[in-house]
Amino acid sequence: MGAKYLTIAFILASIALPATVRAEDIPRVPTSQSEINLSFAPLVKEAAPAVVNIYARRIVQSRRSPFAGDPFFGNFFRDFGTTRPRVQNSLGSGVIVSSDGFVVSNYHVVGQADEIRVVLNDRREFEARVLIGDEESDLAILKIDALDMPYLPLRNSDTVEVGELVLAIGNPFGVGQTVSSGIVSGLARSGTAAGNARGYFIQTDAPINPGNSGGALIDIAGRLIGINTSILTRSGGSNGIGFAIPAALVEQFLAQARDGKTRFERPWAGVTGQSVDADLSDGLGLLRPEGVVLTALHRASPLAQAGMAVGDVVVEVAGQPVNTPAEMLFRMSVQGLGQEVDMAFLRDGDLARAKVALIAPPEDPPRDTRTLSDREVLAGMEVAQVNPAVMAELGLPMNAEGVVVINPGPVAPRVGLRRGDVLRQIDRQVIQSTDEVGPALRRAAPNVGIEVERGGQRVILRFRA
Repeated sequence: MGAKYLTIAFILASIALPATVRAEDIPRVPTSQSEINLSFAPLVKEAAPAVVNIYARRIVQSRRSPFAGDPFFGNFFRDFGTTRPRVQNSLGSGVIVSSDGFVVSNYHVVGQADEIRVVLNDRREFEARVLIGDEESDLAILKIDALDMPYLPLRNSDTVEVGELVLAIGNPFGVGQTVSSGIVSGLARSGTAAGNARGYFIQTDAPINPGNSGGALIDIAGRLIGINTSILTRSGGSNGIGFAIPAALVEQFLAQARDGKTRFERPWAGVTGQSVDADLSDGLGLLRPEGVVLTALHRASPLAQAGMAVGDVVVEVAGQPVNTPAEMLFRMSVQGLGQEVDMAFLRDGDLARAKVALIAPPEDPPRDTRTLSDREVLAGMEVAQVNPAVMAELGLPMNAEGVVVINPGPVAPRVGLRRGDVLRQIDRQVIQSTDEVGPALRRAAPNVGIEVERGGQRVILRFRA
């Protein structure tokens, strides 16, 4: 009997022993290509708790016309009828980027929301508020009141290379947290097939679908390299061309949010430019197509102050090559305000360098914003004096001057006025300041004629007040 019990005890000890001494049985984050081929599970377990679901709620006022749906009267009476509140719900993803509850997501997910709820993968829920957001960059920083939160460290996105393995984590279609894998397919992408967007993105073939917006694109070390933002698709679903905002820009947003900024302040270039293609490079006497040729500079542009001029070709910013205007502005933005950045440029085929100050667009002259009163023609329209800050906000050309519409209000759209229209003349009176707009409209009534500059063209609008 003693021998039997001894045999059983020996067998039990043999079974238990490997669990305590075999370190290779303990799951860990893969560190090599061969290990990553085996499983992403340890990596996902480490990273997934920092990726959250975001539920945003917005209350909008919708107008219901009694002639809605009528093919004839509907067009004439679309601006009339009763208004009633309507709830818009949106779903997206976010990434916790600090242990004290800072969360990054896309502006288009949370930017206009009245209520935001953040749900972790362990089902904990938090109310969140937007600290800083920027529609142009499509980024927003949220804050939840919590400590000791799981978070993803940011990776220097300049070190990301095409071909790297990546994971996309988010909440596509609201089905729950989902992980997909792929590689970095491209860098410095515009985010559009035409290549003319103002963005600067990392491209990936990891499947990204609606609901993934604001989610994480991570490397095999579990570091955040980008925020999943958009896809190129004709069907509405993923076809292997997705785009993520680089972590370098997220870092700047996070820094400004911690400093108490409520609007993202990006460095102002004060220039317009275009990519140098093969035809343009021949005309400029360049050996190959590269860089961004400056086509216009504002007199207060920091590039102009550093000695650069129209016709110069910017080829490097902070030691990084640039080939599109968006890439040049991105490289300036990730350096941060108040710094000086080294720029390399070609002039008459010769390489030169300049130290450029990274400044916010000046508010000079003061914007002097005015809103037309309820008794005025075009009541509720908001106008401002054109200055570099206003030009940057509205994307106005470098030669814009005078007064611009920054908010058309409820009436102006009916006569064809839009945000960004520069008011040149009202009833043949040249408009140079915001205090001239109201009196000029009153004098012109009831038959009002307005000349505006829109997209580089002059447009004449006529209406009865």
